[in-house]
Amino acid sequence: MIPMSTSPPLARRRFVQGLAAGGALAALGGWRAALASPASAAELRGTEFHLEIGETPVNFTGAARIGTTVNGQVPAPILRWREGDTVTLHVTNRLREQTSIHWHGILLPTDMDGVPGLSFPGIDPGQTFTYRFAVRQSGTYWYHSHSGFQEQTGLYGAIVIDPRRRDPVASDRDYTVLLSDWTDEDPMRLFNKLKVMPEYYNRIQPSVQSLAADAQERGWRDALSERLMWEQMRMTPTDLADVSGATYTYLTNGATPSGNWTGLFKPGERIRLRFINGSAMTYFDVRIPGLKMTVVAADGQDVRPVDVEEFRIGVAETYDVIVEPQDNRAYTIFSQAMDRSGFARATLAPRAGMQAEVPALDRVQLLGMMDMGMAHDMGGAGGMPGMDHGGHGASAAGQGGMVEVKHPYPTERGVSNSMLPDVVSTRLDDPGVGLRDNGRRVLTYADLHSIREPEDNRAPSREIELHLTGNMERYMWSFNGVKFSDAKPIVLRYGERVRFVLVNDTMMTHPIHLHGLWSDLESPDGAFQVRKHTITLNPAQRLSYRVSADARGHWAYHCHLLYHMEAGMFRAVVVE
Repeated sequence: MIPMSTSPPLARRRFVQGLAAGGALAALGGWRAALASPASAAELRGTEFHLEIGETPVNFTGAARIGTTVNGQVPAPILRWREGDTVTLHVTNRLREQTSIHWHGILLPTDMDGVPGLSFPGIDPGQTFTYRFAVRQSGTYWYHSHSGFQEQTGLYGAIVIDPRRRDPVASDRDYTVLLSDWTDEDPMRLFNKLKVMPEYYNRIQPSVQSLAADAQERGWRDALSERLMWEQMRMTPTDLADVSGATYTYLTNGATPSGNWTGLFKPGERIRLRFINGSAMTYFDVRIPGLKMTVVAADGQDVRPVDVEEFRIGVAETYDVIVEPQDNRAYTIFSQAMDRSGFARATLAPRAGMQAEVPALDRVQLLGMMDMGMAHDMGGAGGMPGMDHGGHGASAAGQGGMVEVKHPYPTERGVSNSMLPDVVSTRLDDPGVGLRDNGRRVLTYADLHSIREPEDNRAPSREIELHLTGNMERYMWSFNGVKFSDAKPIVLRYGERVRFVLVNDTMMTHPIHLHGLWSDLESPDGAFQVRKHTITLNPAQRLSYRVSADARGHWAYHCHLLYHMEAGMFRAVVVE
């Protein structure tokens, strides 16, 4: 427990860019060993793999800590598979506690999915568990622990699956860009801090200075009225992230911003960058100043190419992009946290050692009336004045218009949910808070269209509606106001086609992941749009997607913000 006298924000660490050469320490010499280069992360190919999970000293910030590693590495080795093969993975646990590996986005039998207590027993200390399954897809995926907070302490890695036939996306070079967040703190201590003081890591709380600045821009009456409204609802427009650069150092392929992971190229080459957000809690906004990015895949699935300057990648999502640098100079891969509390940084360059300018962090954009779902301020056409969503020209309601909310759970504020939006909307063309009106061409879900229709594209026979619910004051997270320990499983009949409707009743952005089954996101008019394994919802957003119950067993369904999942935003889906 953290004493309530702890002084936020003065007692908090400022964002640390880390060591120039950080990562796992070599086994020999213990704490005094030389630092290993993050750029030397192994790539393992073939059909049979031996992975050993253990504890290894790591040092990203100048303070040595114990990381949870695979074969001594953070991140874990890149696994390169081939579509159509059967892979065998022998995972040995050298920890003093149980462990597991979940193969994120991979279609496989339920007992190979790696969720302890739900789909398999877990891997006890000293034991080896063998995963074996056919590889039925291609693309960019990742793997991570589903035990406690081991994902936060380093147990995550990339998976690249080469297609059985010629890849339709041609490239001269291929790099995995794995983004993550590292904390020197014990994750359980961090979690306890959030439960005692949820705003502990939030350095952008409303202040007298911010009120004065707002009043200077809008007038005291409007500024005070809005501040009072937030106070009455016991909410804050600064609830962008629970955990921030106050404790996190952000990594690219295991390298700190100062470490500067570098991928080499020759001018004129076509480079494929496979972005994976393997963080515990951080949404990243990614851009490469001076380079256009062509998005060619989302969550491992090919999409119609779309040119952008920036994209937001939610926790657990993946995006493949093509870049074609023509000049003989370096380019910065700049991935700033959504709350602008820090950034990950890497470089593309013709020669090792070259660097490019690192952009300044964008200013913080606060949540507004649209993010709260406030009907009285949404306007006749459903728009907040001046909002055009990153150059898309959409209204705040966006595609699909607004829907009045009916709450299927207890509505007492401060119990199951501290926010009750009046209206929600689909607005697939909204890039989200922090990216609206920033002058750059920003990717949205409205831009994503799968190249191929699903083999099973039947109309759903029934609908399941779930509300994302949370209370920041008590740090409670759930579906429909019921935390996992009190919830019944969602039961699907094998072979049926179901529409899931998700409504975000909270002030935060959530990545929702369904294990074992694809999520076919629908357009506002109900047509198939894009296939994903992780769906991000902005505040006061309503999204729907179709699911074919084509895999029997017990599957996890949860928010992929690690501490939200641990706090109760988790359900079991049973296909029987």
